[in-house]
Amino acid sequence: MSGIAKTPEPPYYAVIFSSQRTEGDNGYGRMADKMVELASQQNGFLGVEDARDEGLGITVSYWDSLQSIKEWKENSAHRVAQNKGKSEWYKNFSLRVCKVERHNFFGI
Repeated sequence: MSGIAKTPEPPYYAVIFSSQRTEGDNGYGRMADKMVELASQQNGFLGVEDARDEGLGITVSYWDSLQSIKEWKENSAHRVAQNKGKSEWYKNFSLRVCKVERHNFFGI
């Protein structure tokens, strides 16, 4: 995945997932790619942006409703990834859900 997500006119929702990883990949990269692919097939998914370095990762996914976010959270494959994250991949993480009221986009 790359670039800035092309989202519709607000309002919509953003889920901001910030994390600090444990050492080593341990299957994380493969699972992260699978989760983006799976999320993009969910009702209400609008896009995703991701940035990470060796210390901090931030993933922002965009959704049309709180119900869509709830359904993604409860997706069985996503729940497996969540559990592996807690047990293997993350030192710590934060999850924030925000309503987007306004956005601006500049691009060439």
